[in-house]
Parts: sequence; C-alpha cells; structure tokens
Amino acid sequence: MERFEEILTKYNFIKRTDKLKTTFEESEKAINFKLPNDYKAFASNYLEFEGIIGDQYVRLWDFDDVIKMNTDHQIFEYLPNTLAIGGNGGGEYIAIEQLNDNSLRIVLSTFIIDKKAHIEIGISFTDFLERLDNRKAWFE
Repeated sequence: MERFEEILTKYNFIKRTDKLKTTFEESEKAINFKLPNDYKAFASNYLEFEGIIGDQYVRLWDFDDVIKMNTDHQIFEYLPNTLAIGGNGGGEYIAIEQLNDNSLRIVLSTFIIDKKAHIEIGISFTDFLERLDNRKAWFE
C-alpha cells in the first residue's frame, strides 16, 4: 500500500464509489501543468475530506469541485501556476504550485491571493500528508 493510502486509511478518508466527472486532462489544460501522480491517485479514489490529520484541521475538496473553487476564488486569474485543492478552515487554502523549474510543491496560502504568501507544506502530496501525520506544524 502506498504511504499516502496508509495515512488516508488511518484518518478514515471515504473511498469514492463513482467515477470522476472531471478528467485530469481537462483540469491540466485549465492549469497548464501536469498534476502529480500521488494527488491523481487520491482524487481518483477518495471523496472530499474534512477533519484533523495529526494536529491540523484539513479540508481537501472533491476533485470534481476543484476547478470551480479555483475559478470562484479567482486563483487562476492571479496565480496561473497554482491549483487550490482545499483549505485549513482558517482563511487559508492548500494548493499545488508549479515552480519556475517545473517542479511542484504543496503550499498553504491566504485567500488574499498573493504568491508571496505561499508557505511550503510539502514537496509532494504524499510528503504533505506525512508531515501532517507526523504532527509537523504549518508554520515551522
């Protein structure tokens, strides 16, 4: 079992029983970068999540809602290399960001929509989940 699946099982993430309505290709066209495989595996197999992982409150949006949420919050308009995938319940969103060298990272940022506000909280979706599971604080 993949490490991220162990964490999802530990925190009782609900398995998806239906197929995604939104394809990864549609989403990748909208954001202009490839989504990481571990995030795609999560999105394909699990519904949205809202709860505590480690010591942090996390809400990960259902993949079928991700593009609409980004459009509604004008993230694409101001941060074209960023895809919000959830939030922390404290006015901040969790996102996948493509860096200038085309590498990806997971960030926490404010809904003020300023790239300077991005704080790295993982170098991959799996790393993000592992940090949470290991009780690493958002702002260490």
